Amino acid sequence: MSSHYTMEERAWHAWIAAAGPDTASERQREAYETSVWPNSPYFRLLAWHPDSLSARTQLDRAIFLTRDGLPRGDRELAATVASRVNGCELCASVHARFTAAFSKDEATVLRLLQEGPEAEFSGRIGAIVDAAAALTQSPSAFGAHHVHALRAAGLSDADILDVVQATAFFAWANRLMLSLGAPAAPGAADADALGDQRANDAIAARS
Repeated sequence: MSSHYTMEERAWHAWIAAAGPDTASERQREAYETSVWPNSPYFRLLAWHPDSLSARTQLDRAIFLTRDGLPRGDRELAATVASRVNGCELCASVHARFTAAFSKDEATVLRLLQEGPEAEFSGRIGAIVDAAAALTQSPSAFGAHHVHALRAAGLSDADILDVVQATAFFAWANRLMLSLGAPAAPGAADADALGDQRANDAIAARS
């Protein structure tokens, strides 16, 4: 059972200087100010290449914030699995909170964090967990039997595509984050970034 993964807030510290009001160009400031977390050192670091960050922001919102298709809780579950498999503590905590907020099943989310996707989950949750874990480990590990299990759990082909997109996006995003910095216990210097987390948590709680 792991003690590294939690639903509590986590901070993230970049290994190189992030862009900021005094160092960024107008285009770089626009990129991080319109990102998912404008005060996050991660997004401000990505803002050094503003076109890439803007493309990432659009893709993130298209996958997770659309009202159509797979329920948001299931998308967040796939992202939580990817983050847990990749060992990204910050993303795991964020998406675990989102999963719990949308699914109203905190106990299952906590079990996933503590025991990992190797734990046995039944029904729809089990099918999504198994598929997301396999896809994150290696695309070739995701096979027809995962698709059959997702269909048997009631997912349409469009829903399955949503699972794949949510998983693939965070399988990539985790690895980028892990290569640019490290998770940390929140401190006073992280107040603005944590404010972004709390604002997004509040939106999820109201949904």
